[in-house]
Amino acid sequence: GTAFINLGLKGKHVGVIGETRYEWIISHFATSFGIGTVAPLDKDLPIDELKNLIHRAHLSTIVYSGKVENHVLEAIKDEDGIEFIISMDAEKSDDYRLSLKELLGTGRKLLAKGERSFIDANIDPDAMAILLFTSGTTGLAKGVMLSHHNIVSNVMNMSEYVKLEKGSVSLSILPIHHTYEFTVNHQTVLYQGRTVAICEGLKHIVQDMKESETSLLLGVPLVFEMMYKRIWKQAEKTGKTEKLRKGIALSKHLDRFNIKAMRKLFKDVHNAFGGKASFFISGAAAIDPEIIDDFNYMGINMLRGYGMTECSPIIAVPRDRYHKAASVGVALPNTEIFISDPDENGIGEVVTKSPSVMLGYYEDEAATESVLKDGWLYTGDYGYMDDEGFLYLTGRKKNVIVTKNGKNIFPEEVEYYLMKSPYIAEVIVTGEEPDEGDLVVVAHIVPDREEIEEKFGNISDEELQKIFKKIIRDTNDMMPSYKRVKKFVIRKEEFEKTSTKKIRRVASATQNENG
Repeated sequence: GTAFINLGLKGKHVGVIGETRYEWIISHFATSFGIGTVAPLDKDLPIDELKNLIHRAHLSTIVYSGKVENHVLEAIKDEDGIEFIISMDAEKSDDYRLSLKELLGTGRKLLAKGERSFIDANIDPDAMAILLFTSGTTGLAKGVMLSHHNIVSNVMNMSEYVKLEKGSVSLSILPIHHTYEFTVNHQTVLYQGRTVAICEGLKHIVQDMKESETSLLLGVPLVFEMMYKRIWKQAEKTGKTEKLRKGIALSKHLDRFNIKAMRKLFKDVHNAFGGKASFFISGAAAIDPEIIDDFNYMGINMLRGYGMTECSPIIAVPRDRYHKAASVGVALPNTEIFISDPDENGIGEVVTKSPSVMLGYYEDEAATESVLKDGWLYTGDYGYMDDEGFLYLTGRKKNVIVTKNGKNIFPEEVEYYLMKSPYIAEVIVTGEEPDEGDLVVVAHIVPDREEIEEKFGNISDEELQKIFKKIIRDTNDMMPSYKRVKKFVIRKEEFEKTSTKKIRRVASATQNENG
């Protein structure tokens, strides 16, 4: 921080881009703790999108990792506002870049001489400290302005409900430029005096959990679904499927009497994750409640929370000792939630107010006014609350399919039922209007070809169609007639995804089908 001020960066906007690493974290903190505004950028953005965000954020400096150097240099080629680029990996500064390692040395020398410009920096808790861009294409990404007060209140309020035991180690596996990862994992874990370990990559999660003796894992549904499948596949290979099933049933029965015998019953499962795993938190998308329940019955406390970048990010989370698998929890302390314009089933838009609600969208007054009204944030999510204050999400407002007779179909609900099939890897449900008549619910399916081949062998396209016809028929039996899937399309390629592995619905819905 002292070195940054010495460069003249006080009051300016600094971008940070790269993989999760120590240098990324200190660059972020150094900027936001007394320099100016930090703008975390997605390392996986295409060059045109990166170029656009650099320009829109009015960056004067970019701190970057060696892995994205070529990307960054291409993106800033015609950007006049950039004063410095700082490499996390360069040993020495040269004509076109500065070395972060050298800057650290410079900062230490200045501190030794009594320079206190950073240490004594006055921080305005209500000024923009972080500028975060929501996931979306160049024109759609919005710049969310967050203050110290926004972030700190979120960290402290979360810590009222979720407390980590002494000695806890959290494994960081998600993209660090997202508030879900950086606020919930890094800043909250450090605030509680615990340790963060950095994962070497998604392929190394289980091994890294063992090496770091991970107790807390924060992830997205895809991660936990893969781990869950792995448990059952291992049980199947070793002939222990029935034993595992009976163990979960017994644990569920004992839990009614508050008898906790899970770690003994599921010793093999715990050993597979390093023996220390005790806490899983899932967010960013919906997850099957059965997975949450089963992990809990196997002795790993699993929660599902809810938030958005505009709320720093957490809005609701279960208390760590009382939760309901199908719910995203209750409002954080000092947070209010109400359901706007509920229908006959109590479903309406989720609206919230808290000290964590953003300052607004950067240089976009119209967009700000559309979601912030009298201090209340209109989330764009639909849901309902039970009589104990637990929040349940049903889908995104912008995704709702409205039939001609006024019925609302939440695609996420239909997708949830379809995803119960082991032969579906990914699915998006849309509403399509034929030449005549009402909307038709269409499922765009990416098959899990590995599972299909394992069960049915090498089959023809015609046989594949028959398999999915039966899956659709069985799924439709679980839903009212107006929600039933009338048509399906089998895709050969996966859907386009964000860096947190969420399907980009808008982009995916307009892609040409491949099969």
